[in-house]
Amino acid sequence: MIKCIAVDDEPLALEIMEDYIRKVPFLTLAGKFENAATALRFIQDEPVDLVFLDIKMPDITGIQFLKSLKYPPMVVFTTAYGEYALDGFNLDVVDYLLKPVPFERFLKAAAKASETWSVSQQKNVSAMGNTVPMEAAWVNDYIFIKTEYKIIKINLEDILFIEALKDYTKIYTHNLPVLTLRSLKSFETRLPADKFIRVHRSYLVSLNKINCVEKNTVMIANQSIPISDGYRDRFYDVINRNS
Repeated sequence: MIKCIAVDDEPLALEIMEDYIRKVPFLTLAGKFENAATALRFIQDEPVDLVFLDIKMPDITGIQFLKSLKYPPMVVFTTAYGEYALDGFNLDVVDYLLKPVPFERFLKAAAKASETWSVSQQKNVSAMGNTVPMEAAWVNDYIFIKTEYKIIKINLEDILFIEALKDYTKIYTHNLPVLTLRSLKSFETRLPADKFIRVHRSYLVSLNKINCVEKNTVMIANQSIPISDGYRDRFYDVINRNS
């Protein structure tokens, strides 16, 4: 979960941000503030991962707020003034939302924050001396997938196999399959290497879900999946090590 707060001197805008945050399953709202100084005192005592921050506020602007932080969290600027976009870029914020903010646009910013957070978590694992290669490390036992106009949570244990299609990737689970624009390569490099293996240019399978291997095919839940020449040797090496 990404712990976040919302800061905005407009009560209605703050209510909208609160409603949006509660609709996203990987965000948890730690507080909302109409006063930037109060929010600043809060995060000094209660560190957060993400701040949805209005720019034009009395007393302390969002830009001043961000610059005052020695170790700033991720920030998504929210403002009715487009001229501040360059400031957001220079301050390396995650995203810049122009009011009124549609939920679809908010969801896109939340997904970007999730990606940024995941990368930072993996770096922390590596820095602590984890010997697992970063591309094979996965901090949680679940993933969040953006599909159509929502983000859904999928437990790694529920994944049977993943198939690359022309413009999409389809994740097969015990329930309905899920379509996403994320590439199969991104799943291969980020899912645990001891649990998932590539068997074909179009297929990544869960080792735990394999029912049997026959000739050049893998059977998972009555689905026959081909093993191509380029992946056969590595696949059988893994199978033999676990036999």
